[in-house]
Amino acid sequence: MTAIPQASAQPVTFYEALQRQRWDDHRFYHHSRVNQTLHLISALSFIAAYLFIFIDPVVAACFGWLVSMATRQSGHFFFEPRGFDEVNKLTHEHKESIKVGYNLRRKIVLLSAWALTPLVPWLSPTLFGLYRPWTSAYEFAHHLSVLWIALGVLAVFLRTGYLCATVNVRHGLVWATKILTDPFHDTYIYYKAPYYLLKGQLLDPMTDWTQPMRRH
Repeated sequence: MTAIPQASAQPVTFYEALQRQRWDDHRFYHHSRVNQTLHLISALSFIAAYLFIFIDPVVAACFGWLVSMATRQSGHFFFEPRGFDEVNKLTHEHKESIKVGYNLRRKIVLLSAWALTPLVPWLSPTLFGLYRPWTSAYEFAHHLSVLWIALGVLAVFLRTGYLCATVNVRHGLVWATKILTDPFHDTYIYYKAPYYLLKGQLLDPMTDWTQPMRRH
């Protein structure tokens, strides 16, 4: 069964459980102001992707994967501290083991699958009969964008199903809700990150996050 980080009180309602997962995600995995700033860029790009998904899937996929995922994951891989977490008194290895969503190892698998997706329309120009064979760069990009969007949906669906099966249904649905609303929430909590970064503050002291999602 997946371990769940403990707090002073167990969440009761769906909203409280959602706030708890958001709080744990922030305090465990977003200490770096660079990471927070990249998450702000990622969040704004994801919101743009949401707007374009029914207008132009190519634009939506480019915002979602090439901009949003690139900035978000580079923040975690290259800028987030990997040493002992003095704020939460936890090792990086322990935090990775209790990660509710995609830890670094699972992200590598997901990003590897994403990197290999261009081979699919190249080897099957019709996407296994779903479309006419691509004959231009834009048509190739359209077929690839459909795969990227499908991969994102599948990634959320599979992890949600796993959490529902190994923890409980609400836990999985809470995580799915968190992932889908992260762009809006990250914009709300990290909009000041560039300001602190320009002031020379590389790490968030976390002094205003002493309880789930409530600031003093």
